[in-house]
Amino acid sequence: MRKMVNIDTAALKALELLAADRKVSLQDLVDEAIADLLKKHRRPVTTKEMFAQSLKGGRGKPKAA
Repeated sequence: MRKMVNIDTAALKALELLAADRKVSLQDLVDEAIADLLKKHRRPVTTKEMFAQSLKGGRGKPKAA
């Protein structure tokens, strides 16, 4: 699936440099960032995680107070 997003020019240049330094594609960096964001908010990343979570009947563990 394709989605279009706007990225600030300076941020895009920084991402392109990071991708070149790490010898990965810009898409790899975006995939990693999205997976990290989903994990941070305790959301399933993979289809397997989505199914496992739906079997548990919840959206994830509640945050500790």
